Amino acid sequence: MRKNMLMAVTMLVLALGALTLTGCNEQIFNVNDVASDPAAYTGTITIAGVMGGTSQEDRTVFGIMDLKELACTTPGCNKIFIPIRANGTVPALGDEVRVTGSFRTEPGGLIFVAEKMKVVKNHKIGG
Repeated sequence: MRKNMLMAVTMLVLALGALTLTGCNEQIFNVNDVASDPAAYTGTITIAGVMGGTSQEDRTVFGIMDLKELACTTPGCNKIFIPIRANGTVPALGDEVRVTGSFRTEPGGLIFVAEKMKVVKNHKIGG
Protein backbone atom coordinates (compact mmCIF):
# COMPACT_ATOMS: atom_id res chain seq x y z
CA MET A 1 0.00 0.00 0.00
CA ARG A 2 2.74 2.42 0.99
CA LYS A 3 4.67 1.58 -2.18
CA ASN A 4 1.60 2.37 -4.32
CA MET A 5 1.11 5.69 -2.53
CA LEU A 6 4.76 6.62 -3.06
CA MET A 7 4.48 5.69 -6.74
CA ALA A 8 1.32 7.83 -7.13
CA VAL A 9 2.94 10.86 -5.49
CA THR A 10 6.04 10.46 -7.66
CA MET A 11 3.91 10.30 -10.82
CA LEU A 12 1.99 13.43 -9.76
CA VAL A 13 5.20 15.38 -9.10
CA LEU A 14 6.64 14.34 -12.47
CA ALA A 15 3.43 15.29 -14.29
CA LEU A 16 3.32 18.74 -12.64
CA GLY A 17 6.99 19.27 -13.47
CA ALA A 18 6.37 18.37 -17.11
CA LEU A 19 3.47 20.83 -17.33
CA THR A 20 5.66 23.58 -15.90
CA LEU A 21 8.49 22.89 -18.33
CA THR A 22 6.25 22.77 -21.41
CA GLY A 23 4.87 26.25 -20.74
CA CYS A 24 1.27 25.29 -21.38
CA ASN A 25 0.20 28.39 -19.45
CA GLU A 26 2.07 30.79 -21.74
CA GLN A 27 0.61 34.27 -21.51
CA ILE A 28 0.34 36.30 -24.70
CA PHE A 29 0.48 40.07 -24.29
CA ASN A 30 -1.00 42.61 -26.70
CA VAL A 31 1.04 45.60 -27.85
CA ASN A 32 -1.07 47.98 -25.72
CA ASP A 33 -0.37 45.83 -22.63
CA VAL A 34 3.39 46.23 -23.05
CA ALA A 35 3.81 49.65 -24.69
CA SER A 36 3.44 51.85 -21.60
CA ASP A 37 6.41 50.25 -19.80
CA PRO A 38 8.26 47.67 -21.92
CA ALA A 39 11.26 47.65 -19.56
CA ALA A 40 9.02 46.12 -16.89
CA TYR A 41 8.75 42.94 -18.98
CA THR A 42 11.89 40.95 -18.28
CA GLY A 43 12.73 37.51 -19.56
CA THR A 44 11.08 35.79 -22.48
CA ILE A 45 7.51 36.82 -23.34
CA THR A 46 5.14 36.55 -26.31
CA ILE A 47 3.52 39.62 -27.88
CA ALA A 48 0.61 39.61 -30.34
CA GLY A 49 0.32 42.39 -32.90
CA VAL A 50 0.03 43.38 -36.54
CA MET A 51 3.05 44.27 -38.66
CA GLY A 52 2.70 47.91 -39.60
CA GLY A 53 6.03 48.85 -41.20
CA THR A 54 9.76 48.27 -41.45
CA SER A 55 12.75 50.36 -40.46
CA GLN A 56 14.39 52.37 -43.23
CA GLU A 57 17.83 51.92 -41.61
CA ASP A 58 17.66 48.21 -40.71
CA ARG A 59 15.46 45.86 -42.74
CA THR A 60 15.54 43.24 -39.96
CA VAL A 61 13.55 45.63 -37.74
CA PHE A 62 9.80 46.01 -38.11
CA GLY A 63 7.04 47.52 -35.99
CA ILE A 64 3.93 45.83 -34.64
CA MET A 65 0.78 47.62 -33.51
CA ASP A 66 -2.07 46.40 -31.35
CA LEU A 67 -4.86 44.44 -33.05
CA LYS A 68 -7.36 47.07 -31.84
CA GLU A 69 -5.61 49.64 -34.04
CA LEU A 70 -7.01 47.91 -37.13
CA ALA A 71 -10.43 49.38 -36.26
CA CYS A 72 -9.09 52.95 -36.60
CA THR A 73 -9.27 53.97 -40.25
CA THR A 74 -9.10 57.77 -39.87
CA PRO A 75 -5.85 59.71 -40.48
CA GLY A 76 -5.68 61.04 -36.88
CA CYS A 77 -5.12 57.67 -35.18
CA ASN A 78 -2.29 57.63 -32.66
CA LYS A 79 -0.92 54.12 -33.22
CA ILE A 80 1.74 52.77 -30.90
CA PHE A 81 4.39 50.49 -32.40
CA ILE A 82 6.83 48.15 -30.69
CA PRO A 83 10.06 47.68 -32.67
CA ILE A 84 10.91 44.02 -33.29
CA ARG A 85 14.29 42.69 -34.47
CA ALA A 86 13.58 39.62 -36.60
CA ASN A 87 15.74 36.53 -36.37
CA GLY A 88 14.80 35.54 -39.92
CA THR A 89 12.19 36.59 -42.44
CA VAL A 90 10.30 39.81 -41.73
CA PRO A 91 6.52 39.38 -41.93
CA ALA A 92 4.46 41.09 -44.63
CA LEU A 93 2.60 44.33 -44.01
CA GLY A 94 -0.66 43.46 -42.24
CA ASP A 95 0.50 40.07 -40.94
CA GLU A 96 -0.89 39.29 -37.49
CA VAL A 97 1.99 37.76 -35.57
CA ARG A 98 2.85 36.15 -32.25
CA VAL A 99 6.45 37.07 -31.45
CA THR A 100 8.38 35.38 -28.65
CA GLY A 101 11.58 36.95 -27.37
CA SER A 102 12.80 39.61 -24.97
CA PHE A 103 13.48 43.33 -24.74
CA ARG A 104 17.08 44.50 -25.05
CA THR A 105 18.72 47.89 -24.97
CA GLU A 106 20.51 48.80 -28.20
CA PRO A 107 22.13 52.09 -29.26
CA GLY A 108 18.79 53.30 -30.69
CA GLY A 109 16.86 52.39 -27.53
CA LEU A 110 14.79 49.47 -26.31
CA ILE A 111 13.93 46.81 -28.91
CA PHE A 112 12.18 43.44 -28.76
CA VAL A 113 14.50 40.74 -30.11
CA ALA A 114 12.51 37.88 -31.59
CA GLU A 115 13.56 34.30 -30.96
CA LYS A 116 10.45 32.84 -32.55
CA MET A 117 7.64 34.24 -34.68
CA LYS A 118 4.37 32.80 -35.95
CA VAL A 119 2.18 34.47 -38.58
CA VAL A 120 -1.47 33.94 -37.62
CA LYS A 121 -3.13 35.59 -40.63
CA ASN A 122 -2.92 38.64 -42.88
CA HIS A 123 -5.11 41.72 -42.53
CA LYS A 124 -5.30 43.69 -45.76
CA ILE A 125 -3.90 47.09 -44.76
CA GLY A 126 -2.08 49.83 -46.59
CA GLY A 127 -3.86 49.61 -49.95
